[in-house]
Amino acid sequence: MTTATLQNCSKCGLCLSVCPVYKVLMEEQTSPRAKLQLVKYYENKELASSKSLKDIISKCLMCGNCSAVCPSGINHYSQFMDIRAQMVKNHGENLAIKSLIYLLADEYRTKLAAGVAKFSQKIIPSHFIKKYNMGSIPLKRLPKLNKMPFRQSYQANILPSKKQKGIVLYFTGCATNYIFDKTGFATVNILKQMGYQVIIPEKQTCCGLPLLFHGASDKAGKNILTNIECFTLGNIKAIIVDCPTCGSALKNEYPAWLKKNNLDTTQALKISHKVIDIMTFVLQESNSFKNLNLPAKPTRFKVTYHLPCHLKNNLTTSNNTEIILNNLPFIDYIRVPDFDKCCGGGGTFFYEYPGIARTMVKTKTDNIEKSGADILLTDCPVCRINLAGNLQDQDKIVVKHPIEVIINNENKT
Repeated sequence: MTTATLQNCSKCGLCLSVCPVYKVLMEEQTSPRAKLQLVKYYENKELASSKSLKDIISKCLMCGNCSAVCPSGINHYSQFMDIRAQMVKNHGENLAIKSLIYLLADEYRTKLAAGVAKFSQKIIPSHFIKKYNMGSIPLKRLPKLNKMPFRQSYQANILPSKKQKGIVLYFTGCATNYIFDKTGFATVNILKQMGYQVIIPEKQTCCGLPLLFHGASDKAGKNILTNIECFTLGNIKAIIVDCPTCGSALKNEYPAWLKKNNLDTTQALKISHKVIDIMTFVLQESNSFKNLNLPAKPTRFKVTYHLPCHLKNNLTTSNNTEIILNNLPFIDYIRVPDFDKCCGGGGTFFYEYPGIARTMVKTKTDNIEKSGADILLTDCPVCRINLAGNLQDQDKIVVKHPIEVIINNENKT
């Protein structure tokens, strides 16, 4: 953090108009501009470290809306991550978040935890599941874990279904690997149909962004270096991500972390230039969808869409999914008024601040339910969990990744 950078804040208030937390609480101290001033006072030793300060700084979705509209070009992400790390060092972290960081910092532990969670979903009594919540989400509406980790379904090198057009790497992230394998199958299948050889790096681990957001920069660094090492670029066309948060990490935070720690950024920058989300890649490479093996007479679907904050603010490819949906002949796309507003998931925000998260997601689910859509699409796995978890049982709205509606074969082929 640098005080000089913080001095650039003119306190104009544009960030207040886009901050989801401020719009719920309407308290100045929760606004991005107030947080920046607190960071400045703390840096200048005019404000003591305290648990109250930690709570104020933590009451943030890290959505990036404030940075996106800031006329002074301040990187709120960097400022907030740095002070979060200092607050955790000074005051510790609650057990649940500390446990999550411990698990995500090591792929073996993540895999083990996923296995335990999958077993628990089978044996926990139904009355317990119906009674309790995880933050703002009822346990009964949490997704079932994959039967086996997605990356175990394939060899590391997957050949295309037709004449090879190129080679891509696929960074699956934790959610696809352990929870949403249908997203992974659809992603691989469409890449194969487009003529791409798909390489899934075997040693990939959590992207590290959840660790950075919770002030665990040192642990995140181990993940960052591991992932950079497992990307052998060579003649690679692109690094595909299906999760905007992972994409944001690979594209923006890896070079930033290395630079901050005085390490060589060369490989990270090369990776950054190759990262692209799957929907944008499909739009770029599909030649108006003519070379995709779409079903001849599919069922027509009424579909609506939630635009994740990290896709909108960090990957700057915000309207590509909508372009695809509007061009698919079997999709009736219905845009809801707040399709691009934050849902309140925010990594672990829905767990740490369930009251705020519940207020935020209620408006969105109301509009989704009113739309009459059969399917809700969103690219972000946390948004997916949060929105699906807060829809009503009677609505029977299915929540999917957008890639899953383009092709109808969801299993490995």
